[in-house]
Amino acid sequence: MTDERALAALHAWGVPSAHPRLVAERENRVYRVRLTDGRTGALRLHRPDYQAPAAIEAELQWTEALASAGFPCPRPLRTLTGALLGEPGARRVASMVAWVDGAPMAATPGNFRRLGHLLAGLHAVTDTLALPPLARPRWDADAFLSDSPRWGRFWQNEALSAPEQTLLLAARDTARTALAARGPGDVGLIHADVLGENLLDDGTRLWLIDFDDAGYGDRMYDLGTALVQHWDNPDRAALTDAALDGYATRRALPADVATALPLFTLLRALASCGWGISRLPKGDPRHRPYAARAVALAQAWLG
Repeated sequence: MTDERALAALHAWGVPSAHPRLVAERENRVYRVRLTDGRTGALRLHRPDYQAPAAIEAELQWTEALASAGFPCPRPLRTLTGALLGEPGARRVASMVAWVDGAPMAATPGNFRRLGHLLAGLHAVTDTLALPPLARPRWDADAFLSDSPRWGRFWQNEALSAPEQTLLLAARDTARTALAARGPGDVGLIHADVLGENLLDDGTRLWLIDFDDAGYGDRMYDLGTALVQHWDNPDRAALTDAALDGYATRRALPADVATALPLFTLLRALASCGWGISRLPKGDPRHRPYAARAVALAQAWLG
């Protein structure tokens, strides 16, 4: 059954009689909708109490500027009044972006070379944009490793054994030290969620979608996030090398990339281990894969 809130939100875009089709329900509820001018849009009803309206608007300001500069990401579709948000006073804020057709990117070295080039383009183009400071979260040491990480206390994931909890706390301590030792790094706006489901291949180019978690952080985190899902892939080394090669074709890698990339991949694994605490029900079998990945990468990090 169609969400009545989706139908109500569409009035802001002048689409009073559309039949939106629910296509995803994760952080946001996403509908595919045909606009009156023939275009297809992705209507997003944003998760309450996750990103503030000002932060959602800031995300759209960034992606609108990126799209205008030629970067392959969904362009925000403004309302009839020219606003980026619909129903800004509602508990579920609405926004809409252009629909992107494409298949999930296959995990091959060739595609990871394209992915590295795409991320270098994201960072390079962003640094040319005349954007004011945006109201987006910071992916810094506190967000990952404080007593209250942004996505939850990963060491309290219910699927962890007591020794595994101790291991993750040890990794947390050494990761905090490593971050402090390497200094500020190359910090700027990052996507912060470069997972396979957010990479679409239209047969010609790769598209990066879903900037919901975007914020300010070290650019290496985007590469670490792109690799974290492949932590147990037999071709992981080849995928890593390809991603770094692709990135370096457009933008310089940090001198400490050999140690920084494992660090930021670990940080994503720890964050994801905490992510499920508030989003998955107790006893859900999905807790264990997040926990197991965090444990494996923590063991590798600690040597």
